[in-house]
Amino acid sequence: MIHAGNAITVQMLSDGIAEFRFDLQGESVNKFNRATIEDFQAAIAAVKANAEIKGLIVTSAKSTFIVGADITEFGQNFAQGEQAIVEWSLPVHEIFSSFEDLNIPKVAAINGMALGGGFEMCLVCDYRVMSEQAQVGLPEIKLGIFPGFGGTVRLSRVIGIDNAVEWMAMAAPKKPAAALKDGAVDAVVAADKLQNAAIDLVKQAIAGRLDWKAKRQEKLDPIKLNPLEQMMAFNTAKGAVLAKANPAQYPAPKLMLDSLQAGASLGRDDALKAEAQGFAKAAITPQAEALIGLFLNDQIVKKASKQHEKGA
Repeated sequence: MIHAGNAITVQMLSDGIAEFRFDLQGESVNKFNRATIEDFQAAIAAVKANAEIKGLIVTSAKSTFIVGADITEFGQNFAQGEQAIVEWSLPVHEIFSSFEDLNIPKVAAINGMALGGGFEMCLVCDYRVMSEQAQVGLPEIKLGIFPGFGGTVRLSRVIGIDNAVEWMAMAAPKKPAAALKDGAVDAVVAADKLQNAAIDLVKQAIAGRLDWKAKRQEKLDPIKLNPLEQMMAFNTAKGAVLAKANPAQYPAPKLMLDSLQAGASLGRDDALKAEAQGFAKAAITPQAEALIGLFLNDQIVKKASKQHEKGA
């Protein structure tokens, strides 16, 4: 075993390929809580230190992939104020980027729901293979915020500004056919063929049949549009999104667009800083506080209902 943590294990399979497996102990789903993020950093260090690893597949031991950030931690983090939220976000960005920067090909094997931070984890991989039973998406707008683990930066470079805005503004999970059509995933396979498909992709990348470094570089560079094309894309996006969401009543969509536009002509690291600043502005709004509170209350009601059904 290369790494054995409370949220992640890394073990060698064969042919220099290792499995980077999310399995948060004591929980029914994987999520990016504080413990998982710390373990993520430790697992990355273990991979870096092992010269035998030539490629990674990223998997989940749960029926879902990763459902996102731990929303129960938001209240405490967001109550600290805008600058503190930026300072909380930036080290998380550095961890995600350090995984992206590992000098080996990485393939996400998406077996179930990969939402929010879970899909942002998939985006730091070089390739994404999706089960026919899985769904992916960035639903944070429903909580009065927007993707804060690099989603605005990476998705816009992977599928283009127009598609990325639609994914984030509509906040609906995408089924495999839609994700493949937009280019957010590279392949869709039957559930029982997922791991083998991911391994096959890694093997092709290791052998040089796939230019995974060029694919990764697209996420590190500014968006490939000239200033006029960018202006037209953002004007169209703002017209469509803000017609449905008045910024005075619902500020998150405009803040998301502003953040995306601020980072569009920047390299990854500076674009991530722009995302962190915009995310912090959204996180301190009363709308975010109210919507996150509603979501958490709804989860409590659902949990109580399930316990009541079991006891009946």
